[in-house]
Order: sequence, then structure tokens, then C-alpha cells
Amino acid sequence: MNILVIGGTRYFGIYLVEELLAQGHNVTIATRGITKDNYGDKVSRIVFDRTDSDSVKNSLSGKYFDVVYDNLAYCSNDVKYILDVINCNKYIMMSSTSVYEKHLDTMEEEFQTLHKKLIWCSRTDFTYDEAKRHAEYALWQNYNYINAIAVRYPFVIGKGDYTKRLYFYVEHVIKEIPMYIDNIDCQMGFIRSDEAGKFMAFLADKDYSGPINGSSYCTISIGEILGYVTEKTGKEPVLSEDGEKAPYNCEPEYSINTSKAKKLGFRFSNLKDWIYELIDYYIDIIY
Repeated sequence: MNILVIGGTRYFGIYLVEELLAQGHNVTIATRGITKDNYGDKVSRIVFDRTDSDSVKNSLSGKYFDVVYDNLAYCSNDVKYILDVINCNKYIMMSSTSVYEKHLDTMEEEFQTLHKKLIWCSRTDFTYDEAKRHAEYALWQNYNYINAIAVRYPFVIGKGDYTKRLYFYVEHVIKEIPMYIDNIDCQMGFIRSDEAGKFMAFLADKDYSGPINGSSYCTISIGEILGYVTEKTGKEPVLSEDGEKAPYNCEPEYSINTSKAKKLGFRFSNLKDWIYELIDYYIDIIY
């Protein structure tokens, strides 16, 4: 198939593009042209500013793709700028489990999009979670004639994680930097970056539309993560209300139900089969 990937030059977007290429698809990436990639002549390239409607229109108007992956849809205007001008058989949007009021066994149907007020907004008009909600409101209310999937992931972690959120905890323990954690015992869900990309690629030819969750099986608490770092290094975490605020603060206890993905034939890995290896990787970097 002819596939457009909006983004695709860093983190799990790289795994998405690599998997699509491995499957034999013709891939075009659309980016600002700032981040270099290693795809060589394996992909075609479009340079544009996806937050500028004129730039999007000039770059994509009249073009057709079998599948469009939108890894950079952070608000309703982002969705509008793309879907007003491009023709495609399927649109797959990178959403987030932040759209939910999360809890244990969170399911897709719990975030209702059809009867909420849609506001056309930019990325700075709302908080991240609210802007993502309006991106989905736009998709399901204004473009419901399009064959679309919204992929909802929890925190994506892996060796290329530029957010360094998990790294924060490992570094602060080892360097004995005080930190403030308000949810140390809450069980939380994650997904590994390569699986995040591979699951999106898996959806390219699947007969499915609507929202779908992705997440590694099992959960873990920040307390368990800190305990593992202490066990491996002998360093105790310095917890203080005056310490640096931790990245996953305010997250509730939750897990993400992935039964829809399983029914389609995709099985995610178990979180505890790989997260400790990732923590070891961070420990080695810091030491």
C-alpha cells in the first residue's frame, strides 16, 4: 500500500516506519524536515508545518494514500488541517489514554466522543489531555465518514525516550537527589516503544475502525521501580515534599484493557518481562 506517516523520525515513529517498510509498503514521511532520519531512499519525503493550514494544504492537497498515520495530532485543528485536504482509505491517529478518567481495566467505550462539545483549538489552548480529547471529538464528530482508528497508549517508554520520565526516577535515586512523589504505590500501565510502533503498523490492513487501546500486560508502581534501583545499586531514594516533582505525579492507579487488540490478533508483551532490563540500561548510563 501507499502509506503516509506524519512524523516518523523519532521514538516509536521510527519503529512504525521500519515495520511498514519490512511489510513491503511504499512509505512517505511528512515532517518539518528538521530531524534527520536513516531511511535513505527507502522512503519519500514531504516537508511541511502541520500546524499551519496553508502549509498542509500546499503539501497534501489532492494527494491520495491508502493509509495515513498521524503521529502528531495533538488538537482538533491538527486533525482538521489534514482531513480537510487529503484523500485516504484509512486514517490512523495517535491518541492517548490521557483522554480517559483512568482506573483499573480501562476500556475504550468509557470515553464518549459523540455528545461532547467540539472546540476547534490549537495545541496551546488546553492542557495536553483536554487538547487530545478535542482531537478525538473532531475525528468522530466532524469526520465520521472517514474510516478511522484512534490508537490510545499509556506512557511509552524505551531506550530512545526523549522525555526521560522513567530515567528521572533512576537518576534521582542513584544521585540521591530529593524528589516528591505523590502516588508511589499506585499501579500504572506502560507500553514499550518498539511495540507501540509495531502495533500501529499491524493495524494498516485490519478491518477495524474506532478507538483501540494498546498497552503492555501487567502494571507496576513507582515504589517497585525505586525498590529495584535500590536493590541493584544500594542507593536509597530521597523522598521529600520539598524535592523535585516527579514526572508521573497525579497519575491514578490504572490498567488499560487491550481485549480489542487481542481479538484482532495482536498480543502485547508482559511489562515485567522487559522493564527491569530497561532500568538496568539507565543504571549503566548513569554509572
